[in-house]
Amino acid sequence: MPTKMFSPSVPSYIKLPSIGLDISDTSLKYIALEPGKNQPYNLTDWGDISIPNGVLKRGEVTDPKQLTAILAECKAKTGAEFIRVSLPEERAYLFETELKRSTPLSEMRSLLEFRLAENVPIAARDVFFDYTVLPFSSEKDRSMHVAVTAYAKETVQTYYEACLAAGLQPLAFEVEAQAMARSVIPSDMSGAVMLVDFGKTRTGIGVVYKNTLLYTSTIDMGGNQLSAALRKQLGDKPESELTELKNTEGLIHGAQSSLVHDALMTTMSVVRDELATQMQYWHVRTGADNERRLQKIILCGGSANLKGLPAYFTESLGIETTRGNVWTNTFSLDDFIPPIDQRHSYGFATAVGLALGSKINV
Repeated sequence: MPTKMFSPSVPSYIKLPSIGLDISDTSLKYIALEPGKNQPYNLTDWGDISIPNGVLKRGEVTDPKQLTAILAECKAKTGAEFIRVSLPEERAYLFETELKRSTPLSEMRSLLEFRLAENVPIAARDVFFDYTVLPFSSEKDRSMHVAVTAYAKETVQTYYEACLAAGLQPLAFEVEAQAMARSVIPSDMSGAVMLVDFGKTRTGIGVVYKNTLLYTSTIDMGGNQLSAALRKQLGDKPESELTELKNTEGLIHGAQSSLVHDALMTTMSVVRDELATQMQYWHVRTGADNERRLQKIILCGGSANLKGLPAYFTESLGIETTRGNVWTNTFSLDDFIPPIDQRHSYGFATAVGLALGSKINV
């Protein structure tokens, strides 16, 4: 097992073909891309495999044998050999530090290893870490900003061994939000962006600056809590009916939808307040650096379909909020209509970003 979580940058002509594998507590989503003739990439394979309760809990693998069986099912469906895999944000440690610009590349890793003790509550010998040097703001900069991501070796090793047991070879492991950024944030976008991954069981928050993930947090609230709130108000209804209510009525207040609106707003106000807290923390942390102020919120995840959600966050948080286009850096929707409809595409943002990682130097 290499000590780097991510694959090193290598020339595209010697990269191995791989698929993006997004593993969450409730599902495994996969995406395969290949270079296109009339567009940057073609979508060649995709799918979603359910993960039973108890296999993973908040990103921790609690049933390795069952996870291996699910990965083997993915291999059987795709015929894949090489994969790029997401790692749970809940288990990641991120920090930013500075080094002298003159620091030789050969010395950077050992210098950063000394910084782990100050920022990660795990002994350095028990950690895998990787780093990204942020682009310089000026040629006169005497120091460089370095973003470091670390995981407990045990966490990475558990996923790694489950993949190998299923006959799959991981080429890289990556934090969910970093992969998501690669799929939904235009490469030329300036300023900081907050990614909100609104899933079934939790909401992931990531702040990305200069295409680099600098901060993550997690709210233990997602689509399942919205369904629970609706059942409390409307009675025991099937999940399919509740999903329809969320996607067609949602947060829009009207005479016929007031019960739905009121039930959902109770939960969403908690999410909004948490996002406001995270935004405030980020702005305090960045101080007077206007370049790092949040410019936009981009929503992804299966529960991002909640009707009225972008407008609700835009109005209540005072920052433009949109749903993400997961194909932003893959192909133009004017030239190609993917087989994954827009409503379901939000749940594939991380898998798309992982698949793009095998095509782009990262």
